[in-house]
Amino acid sequence: MLPPGPYNPKEHEEKIYQLWEKSGYFNPDKNETGKSYSIVLPPPNVTGTLHVGHALMLVIEDILIRYHRMKGFKTLWLPGTDHAAIATQSKVEKIIYDKEGKSRYDLGREEFLKRIEKFAQDSHDTIVHQTKSMGASLDWSREAYTLDQARNRAVNTAFKIMYNDGLIYQGDRVVNWDPKGQTTISDDEVIYKEREAIFYTFKYSRDFPIAIATTRPETKLGDTAVAVHPNDERYKKYVGQEFDFEFCREQVHVKIIADESVDPEFGTGAVGITPAHSQIDWEIAQRHQLPLKQVIDENARIIVGGQDIKGKKINEAREIIVAWLKNEGLLIKEENIKQNVATAERTGGIVEPLPKKQWFVDVNAKIKMQPRIKYEAKLKNIKVGDEVSLKELMRSVVKSGEIKIIPEHFEKIYFHWIDNLHDWCISRQIWYGHRIPVWYKDEEIYVGEKVSEEEGWEQDPDTLDTWFSSGLWTFSTLGWPDETKDLKTFHPTDVLETGYDILFFWVARMILMTTYLLGEIPFRVVYLHGLIRDAERQKMSKSKDNSVDPLHIIDEEGADALRMAMVFGTGQGNDVVMSPDKVIAQKKFANKIWNASKFVLNNLGEKFEFMVVAIHELSLQNQNSDDKNILEKLNQTIAGVTKNLDNFMFHEAAQEIYQFFWHDFCDVYIEKVKLRLNSNDAADKKIAQEILYFVLLQCLKLLHPFMPFITEVIYQNLPEKNKENLMIENWPGV
Repeated sequence: MLPPGPYNPKEHEEKIYQLWEKSGYFNPDKNETGKSYSIVLPPPNVTGTLHVGHALMLVIEDILIRYHRMKGFKTLWLPGTDHAAIATQSKVEKIIYDKEGKSRYDLGREEFLKRIEKFAQDSHDTIVHQTKSMGASLDWSREAYTLDQARNRAVNTAFKIMYNDGLIYQGDRVVNWDPKGQTTISDDEVIYKEREAIFYTFKYSRDFPIAIATTRPETKLGDTAVAVHPNDERYKKYVGQEFDFEFCREQVHVKIIADESVDPEFGTGAVGITPAHSQIDWEIAQRHQLPLKQVIDENARIIVGGQDIKGKKINEAREIIVAWLKNEGLLIKEENIKQNVATAERTGGIVEPLPKKQWFVDVNAKIKMQPRIKYEAKLKNIKVGDEVSLKELMRSVVKSGEIKIIPEHFEKIYFHWIDNLHDWCISRQIWYGHRIPVWYKDEEIYVGEKVSEEEGWEQDPDTLDTWFSSGLWTFSTLGWPDETKDLKTFHPTDVLETGYDILFFWVARMILMTTYLLGEIPFRVVYLHGLIRDAERQKMSKSKDNSVDPLHIIDEEGADALRMAMVFGTGQGNDVVMSPDKVIAQKKFANKIWNASKFVLNNLGEKFEFMVVAIHELSLQNQNSDDKNILEKLNQTIAGVTKNLDNFMFHEAAQEIYQFFWHDFCDVYIEKVKLRLNSNDAADKKIAQEILYFVLLQCLKLLHPFMPFITEVIYQNLPEKNKENLMIENWPGV
């Protein structure tokens, strides 16, 4: 029987999780006959602890996993963590500097990496503890790490294949440089922040015929052209002319060109082209064969000009140049404007576009599709031998419906991102991460997993973008590049569930890597959940001091209350509003389940026996209208919850079972049946007991994916059970 008093999560949750782990049913290998169903956990970064956004991810995925496990699927939920190279290195560097006043260069590469690995391991252990506290039924025997030996082998193999196919190349391009982190970053790792700025309109020299405007006059030391629109009548006569002049004591040569990308309505309609310090200008320079002149270095300091400006930081240089323009009578006007400034997501440093020699993935080059695994799942519209680009692969599998994105409106955003996708810069100038598998010896170059032991070979010092390794996640975790049983059984995975804010960071790159390397999709459905917001609908973040620790909520209210609160009342893809009141309301619901279950079990009698049957087999002649009504409503609830879970309508499913249990079962049926339980009519009493027990058992099953702990505790105290754990009971109607 259930213990007296209200439900106390602290008394049960840890014991129940241990019961589940001991049973071995998190591992799909115990199910030898079911059809496979798989999800890989989006790996949390080992930069600290889980936040409520991770908690939402765990809840939604665990609902799907528990639901399909109960439906008889051979269900794999594969756990892991992400080394999150730049984020983790930045955090450890700050800790070391704050405590010891030392940089990574003071420690040296080997000692610094040891410090990071210790931090990452401690963080990993905390994350695993938090994940288990949420009730996540992950197969811990298959746990992976993006930087472990198996994933390193997969990364090196993928790099070599792509290099041999001409998709990976080393080249000089303008990239996003983070002076604070001293590394390149991808376009998707740039965060734009609105700031006040001054828009300067001026001429380079007194005899230059066109005025230009910019917020960055310090970069004009590196201008090699002025671009105007081909149809702009004001400037047509100047197109093709070239000018030499001295700009703030620096010799500058500028050619006037016509380019359709110029907006004649913006500023003066003429744009100074700085190919070395703007991605857009670099592309214009490529079209017009313009030279490239670098004027800013990796430390965001000026490297040209007179002694008054050379070596200065950007803001200082800007003031000097503006003062020079005023003194020379060249400054026409200054306007205060709002400007979006590019900053590095992980360090907060202001991003400088710089020309650098880096490694890139070519997203436009045509490659011939090849059968890379013998049991590959064919793509719908692309066959072996077809010549396609990575962009075309990424577009095709979503357009064809092979991959479905929920909510659907994110598909348009996905296609827009692909249309504007540049070659992917994959090299980073940090120490923590997968080292680029390229070795040099004199004029020789070797690409692969392991170089010859012959002396003289030196490995490329750069590491790979984190998203390169996590882009392989759905199949590297299943044993690729080996053709394993797991890969054959569980890939493609069924669902990729994650926040909509990393659609491009991660989801798109997994589609890119998997379609190319395996010739199949990585997942069939992408379900994108919203962001977590507080009661005032502000995004939760540490900087706003409104972030909530899931463990704190669990300690106060229990994991089931937190889980139910996260999906209750929140539609597909919508942001989730979390407030203490919402969690407390679900704690009350948990207590309602507890008390109702105690009532049912306490009224079954010592000699209660029950044969588990389907609803239609429970239709005894002596049922009254109340009995028939509750069974009919139960049947409708089972159908509704099942349909909603199949369609990823978690909020609808949660509200449906909540409504049925609290109102139809507790408020109506239990209240009406109390007289019958105390009557002298033994036959009627037995019918009431059987229906109470039957409805309770079905409700426990329906509630289990949402509130696994309390439902398992109650199940373990039932007088009649089919199986040893509720999590492997048959789903109602199956």
